[in-house]
Amino acid sequence: MNIVSKTFIYGSVLATTACAAADKPNVIIIYGDDVGYGDVGYNGSKMIPTPNIDKLAKEGLIFTDGHCPASTCTPSRYSMLTGRYAFRKRVGILPGDAKMCIPTNVMTLPKLFGKAGYTTGVVGKWHLGLGDGVTKINWNKAVKPGPLEIGFDYSFLLPATNDRVPCVYMRNHHIINLDPKDPITVQYGKPLPTQFHDGVPATDYPDGRKDRSSMTYYQSSHGHNNSVINGIGRIGYMTGGKSALWDDETMTDVMVDECKKFIAKNKKKPFFLYYASQDIHVPRAPHPRFKGKSKLGFRGDAMVQFDWAVGEIMKELKKQGISDNTMVIFSSDNGPVYDDGYKDGTTVRTSTKEKDRGHDGSGPYRGGKYQAYEGGTRVPFIVNWPKGIKPGKTDALVSHIDFMASFADLLNVTIPKGEAADSQNVMKALLGKDKVGNEFMLEESRALAIRKGDWKYISGKKPQLFNLSNDIGEQKNLLVKNNKTPKATAVAKELEAKIKEIRQRK
Repeated sequence: MNIVSKTFIYGSVLATTACAAADKPNVIIIYGDDVGYGDVGYNGSKMIPTPNIDKLAKEGLIFTDGHCPASTCTPSRYSMLTGRYAFRKRVGILPGDAKMCIPTNVMTLPKLFGKAGYTTGVVGKWHLGLGDGVTKINWNKAVKPGPLEIGFDYSFLLPATNDRVPCVYMRNHHIINLDPKDPITVQYGKPLPTQFHDGVPATDYPDGRKDRSSMTYYQSSHGHNNSVINGIGRIGYMTGGKSALWDDETMTDVMVDECKKFIAKNKKKPFFLYYASQDIHVPRAPHPRFKGKSKLGFRGDAMVQFDWAVGEIMKELKKQGISDNTMVIFSSDNGPVYDDGYKDGTTVRTSTKEKDRGHDGSGPYRGGKYQAYEGGTRVPFIVNWPKGIKPGKTDALVSHIDFMASFADLLNVTIPKGEAADSQNVMKALLGKDKVGNEFMLEESRALAIRKGDWKYISGKKPQLFNLSNDIGEQKNLLVKNNKTPKATAVAKELEAKIKEIRQRK
């Protein structure tokens, strides 16, 4: 019997107990983008003020060993919403015109909440693809399948990311504010040959490869030099849709307003809201009112903006009288990154000024986005539910991939056999009633890594093993000649076998 089935058996008792203690809680997942463990005040940040996130942490349960499933965005989001590791379907970072990577016939987190009687919504960065992959997306008509076809009742999206075209908002199946006389065409890989769409003239945006002067906000450092929208170079080419273009600086305001409307509309019945913030992903273009609010330029100011968004959502819950019975989960899709395609003044570990040196978005951990080290997946992780969870701090090992099995337990929903196969029931840990959490946990990046307690093993041609109890920064590889011991060899063999076992599951 595997871990999932074991936890499910005893979990049914917990579900009855938890739901007896409180009505079904509203659930909001606030998902930051590229927010590292050390980018928040409660984890030690001195250069980025995050009073709202810190308040959420003080009044909630802080996880010191909480993880996203992967060190990159699309795989983490896929795993969180399906309970399956992304490598099983070869899901990587998607282009802006990719087909939806979540099949419409699988069990998902919003479907699970729907079965429990919840209204479900998603607001923010999607980046899981749209359409069926058979018919090329026509952005001027209904775009589907999308979030509604995998269980969400409402969606308001950036179709891909804020650095990829199309640079427009989409409500449910349609782009908003689109002028049919200025139709949209999107293409990746090579420039669009014409500014016309089906014979209709459309707005032509500058090609940043040929005209760098059109990038007036800041320059691309690599890869972000195709269509230039709002003075910012993007990945991919786009024509048309001028009336539908988003404003980068007001994007968080728009998203927060959508979240508030969803909360107010659904306050009298249980709801699940997935707020996938674009902050602090590139291009970092915070509203001017946040300029200079941190000591770390665009990246730091964008984090202050994200903190404001958290505060606004919490204020709305209080305004609607539902804050006590709303579970708010705050976390991030992967660890920090600095120069991720734009010359915005951000440098690794520091600001550009010598006197400001000292900020590390990963905190005490090694690495960040794209990497297999702890800094790639160990991220801020708070669970706040005044009616159901006592404030505190826990070292329990948990991952976003476990939300499927855990909420199935809490809400007494049966997950069909074969679905969410990688999700483990850690609801006891999420409620602060279990100090251990997972026995094993996979961390997905370019290489697969695995945790067992304080042991961390990274597979590959040159495998690495660390003991985090005395090497939190993963500096001493216990598998190199001078460090190797019989114990280390045995642990590495055990963990390599565990990775193989997990990979072979269907």
